[in-house]
Amino acid sequence: MANAPHSARPTGIAHELASPGLFRAGRGGSLSARIVAEIRDALFAKRLVPGDFLGTESDLAERFGVSRIVARDALRTLQALGIADIRMGKGGGARVARGNTALFAEALAVQLELAGVSAGEIVDAQRAVECLAAELAAERATAAERLRLEGLLADAESHMSDRAAYTRACRDFHLGIAESSHNRVLVVQLVSLQHVPWPKENRTLTPKVARHVHEVHRQLLDLIEQRDSVGARRLMDEHVRMIRARRSAERDGSRATGRDVAEQRTRSDRIQSPGDPT
Repeated sequence: MANAPHSARPTGIAHELASPGLFRAGRGGSLSARIVAEIRDALFAKRLVPGDFLGTESDLAERFGVSRIVARDALRTLQALGIADIRMGKGGGARVARGNTALFAEALAVQLELAGVSAGEIVDAQRAVECLAAELAAERATAAERLRLEGLLADAESHMSDRAAYTRACRDFHLGIAESSHNRVLVVQLVSLQHVPWPKENRTLTPKVARHVHEVHRQLLDLIEQRDSVGARRLMDEHVRMIRARRSAERDGSRATGRDVAEQRTRSDRIQSPGDPT
């Protein structure tokens, strides 16, 4: 990585993060980790903000008293964590990154899968996120956001005959409610969980179920428009609660026993329950 011009060298807190020679002891890997921790802690302490110039590979090596190999490894880790943006070449170097919640949501979804988190656990989390999102949407949604939800609802209704398109439209409606909560943490969490509640192939979706889901979505929007936060939370809870058993069976039920199959049939018989979501 080429050195930046003198005018772009780190100043202020970025320059004061460490004194030369501070991390001379220890193995290269641990030194790199300590540099990452120092910069991360400075970010959480608000001593670094997005856009701050951290320096070049050579700058970090000099400031922390380590080799360029260690500094390079630290920069790669900071980049992988989404903490730093790195620009190569003349005038390049590392800066504190701007937040990218979409990237975080995707990474979280992947890690949940790799960790073996079950469909049941994910839907439990979905229930917590969506109930609060519905409550906050009823309190905070703007006129423009309520109009957007109307459009999403109409779009879903127009795709009822297309199982895949209708599932995507229902997902967009739920995400629209979360976005209307004006809480980005809830939105990120819901996006990271969406691969279970809204699978690409929704095998349990029938025209009858689609119509029922649309009616529940209409009721949810009515409650949001009425600013009924308690009612919106309650209906969303009913809407999401029954999804757990169905999605768990679809995702994790490849070894289902005869008893499991019987229980799935029993749940299908209850398909008109007010809580059955897409």
